Amino acid sequence: MTTLSRRMAAEFLGTFWLVFGGCGAAVLAAAFPSFGIGFAGVALAFGLTLLTMAYAIGHISGCHLNPAVSAGLIAGGRFPVSEFLPYVAAQVIGGCAGAGVLYVIASGRQGFDVSAGFASNGYGTHSPGGYTLAACLLTEIVLTTFFLLIILGATDKRAPQSLAPVAIGLALALANLIGIPVTNASVNPARSTGPAVFVGGWAVRQLWLFWLAPIVGGILGGSIYRALFEVRTSVTDRTQ
Repeated sequence: MTTLSRRMAAEFLGTFWLVFGGCGAAVLAAAFPSFGIGFAGVALAFGLTLLTMAYAIGHISGCHLNPAVSAGLIAGGRFPVSEFLPYVAAQVIGGCAGAGVLYVIASGRQGFDVSAGFASNGYGTHSPGGYTLAACLLTEIVLTTFFLLIILGATDKRAPQSLAPVAIGLALALANLIGIPVTNASVNPARSTGPAVFVGGWAVRQLWLFWLAPIVGGILGGSIYRALFEVRTSVTDRTQ
C-alpha cells in the first residue's frame, strides 16, 4: 500500500496541475488578444486536467484533488476520516502553488491586473453574470452533489474501471460549462483558495461560500449514492 506521504505528494501535484491548467486557461487563453478559447475552452481545460491526472495518480492517491471530493467519499464510505485533513492540506497547498506559478507567468505580460479576478470565484457583483449569493450557493451545491454521484458511480466496482477518468473529467467539464457564468465554477475549495490568495480583498471575503457549498454538495452526493446505490455485502455473502 502506498504511504500517506506519497499519497499527499500525489494530491499536491494533481491539484497543482488542476489549478495551473484550468485557471491558466481562464487567465491566459480565455480572451487571448483578438480571440480566445472562451467559456467552453476553459471548461474543457478543467476537465482535461482532471482526466489526465486521474490516469497519472488515480492508482496512487485516488486523485481527489478537491476537499469536497474527499468529504463526499467519506460520506460514501470510500475514504477514511483519519486521512481527510492530510489530503485537504496537500490539496490546498497544491492549489496555492499552482496559482502562484500562474501569477508569475501572467505578471510577465504588460497590463496584467490581478484585481481583475485572476479566475477567482465570486457571487453578487463578482459573479460573471451578476448572480445573487443564493443562486451561487445553490448552483455550487447542486453541481458538486452530482459531481460526487458521478465519481462514486464511475468508480463503483460494477462499472468499467478503465473509463472512470473519462466520465469524471467530462463531469467536471460539464460542471464548468454550467457554473462559469454563475460563479466562475468552483465545486472545489482548493481550486477557489489558490487564486483568492493572490487576489485578496473581495475574493478572500467571499471564499467561505466556495468552501461551504462544495463540501455540503460533496457530502450530499456521497450520502445519496451510499443510501440508494451502494451494494451492501451481507454476512452470508461474506462467508461464501
